[in-house]
Amino acid sequence: MQYNQFCPIAKATEILGERWTILILRELLLGGRRFNTLQRGLGDISPALLTKRLKSLEDQGMVIRRRISGQKGYEYFPTEACEALLPVLVSLGEWGLVWARHTILDPDFDVEFLMLYLERSVDPSKLKGNETILKFRFSDLAEQRDWWLIVKDGGAEVCLKDPGKEIDVYFNCSVRTLSDVWMGDRTYREAIQSGDLGVQGDRTLTRNITSWLRPSVFADSPRTLSIAVTGGQ
Repeated sequence: MQYNQFCPIAKATEILGERWTILILRELLLGGRRFNTLQRGLGDISPALLTKRLKSLEDQGMVIRRRISGQKGYEYFPTEACEALLPVLVSLGEWGLVWARHTILDPDFDVEFLMLYLERSVDPSKLKGNETILKFRFSDLAEQRDWWLIVKDGGAEVCLKDPGKEIDVYFNCSVRTLSDVWMGDRTYREAIQSGDLGVQGDRTLTRNITSWLRPSVFADSPRTLSIAVTGGQ
């Protein structure tokens, strides 16, 4: 895609303007390194298109590809140029909170996407013991209502089957409720008091969930347009 203009916005758009490119960069900047991990965060993108976009980003100096030692496949790392886009993407997301929220539809609340981001949001250093098991039951799902997060060895992993271990914290709600809470549109206290969210389990964990389950980077971002009003003579 070439605009044939010396405008820096045009030149940046030549690199970033293809469909999926911005979201691929989002996943890379949030720590996605392997092809399957990137695809989890992107959802409907085809493997062929993801491969094509990654190759283009590599050619543009945005991504470095490295073969996985002793295994098949590659890992993908953001370059300095890519990392410099992080505040730009955060600003883009904050713009979306104010100006594009009306376009969010019920199908946008995807449980797999939510669980991926909850997996990334767990801070294992704030959890005591060798292993913590979290169970999520989503009341609005007809299938696969139960999901688990297993936290151990300094990381967290989504599990679709009952691990057969004692649960430390239970969450019971709709996908949208937990999405809204994680994004910062509602607090845990508000959702619990309204009856939309049930949380049970170890009191040392349930009393301050945000200390070990970090909220979205947009949790404290404004949701409405702030207009300064000034008076004059």
